Amino acid sequence: MTGLLVAVGGAAGAVLRFLAGHLWDRDLPAGTLLVNVVGSFLLGVFSALSLDADALALLGTGFCGGLTTYSAFAVQTHALGTRRGAGYAAVTIGLALAACALGFWVAA
Repeated sequence: MTGLLVAVGGAAGAVLRFLAGHLWDRDLPAGTLLVNVVGSFLLGVFSALSLDADALALLGTGFCGGLTTYSAFAVQTHALGTRRGAGYAAVTIGLALAACALGFWVAA
């Protein structure tokens, strides 16, 4: 049952990630930045709520895992080149960590 919950959540998150990338990734991968920050915020919220194992599988591992993307982040960061890529990586990581902490704080 847990695998099915992860798959359902992941499918929903992946569709939203695709749409965000399709709509907002241009010269700067703003869609990827958006889903990584939003997904980090939601994971902070879900962590603070102390969800049961099934809810955490659906929402945390599945949905947030499908919504956020390390692979696209890595490829797009590399494609931006050394200087812009380093800046983009720093902004993404900083905002994602701050969003996760904020989500935890809001829900706690």
